[in-house]
Amino acid sequence: MSNLLAVLDLAERMPWAVEVRERSYELLGEVRDQVVVDVGCGGGRAVAELTERGANAVGVDLDEGMLTAARQRWGPRFRAGDALALPFDDGTVGGYRADKVLHALDRPADAVREARRVLAPGGRAVLLGQDWDTMVIDSDDPATTRRIVARRADRVASPRVARAYRALLLDAGFTDPVVEVVTAVFTGPESLPVLGTLDAPPDWLAEQRDRAERDRLFVAMPMFLVAATAPGRPGERR
Repeated sequence: MSNLLAVLDLAERMPWAVEVRERSYELLGEVRDQVVVDVGCGGGRAVAELTERGANAVGVDLDEGMLTAARQRWGPRFRAGDALALPFDDGTVGGYRADKVLHALDRPADAVREARRVLAPGGRAVLLGQDWDTMVIDSDDPATTRRIVARRADRVASPRVARAYRALLLDAGFTDPVVEVVTAVFTGPESLPVLGTLDAPPDWLAEQRDRAERDRLFVAMPMFLVAATAPGRPGERR
């Protein structure tokens, strides 16, 4: 768990990650005094940042180890829960955020419908994450690189769900979707831990380490942000 948290902390401090998180908060709209649920909250950084913005932020995760670490870092604003069965009554949430979560689910459409259930009319849902088939890596061996990227995509349940965020929100009854893309670009040794998570042969990884040492490394990953609104007027009861 400590190793995973260390990797998460490293990734969350990168400038592009800060940019993506900040933009996701803006897409939620006015959060002050609103209940905002961060689904798959991990180490809890987004919950802390939303709380600083005045939200009544609650982190939900299935991983008890992550929940323990989040509570130790940020306080008690974390609850055990499933993205498919959130621990909230109908229409009681003002904002919903799911960051790099839906690709891990076999039934991401059900999670989006669950977001619709808990959101009050006028509440905002923000989905963000990468499309695992669109990882771009410069390499002297493009054929092997394509296989590596495909194998990495196949390790998650729904690797291409990010390209479907807009459609899933519309199918669940949300309105006025907004689609944005922020591209994470890695050109230095800070990306090597990311590449180390790939199922890659030693000679391919050695080439990437050499590229990093020579300032010739290039990895890019588009991050998709899609926001939409639960139908009805704010404050209206269902």
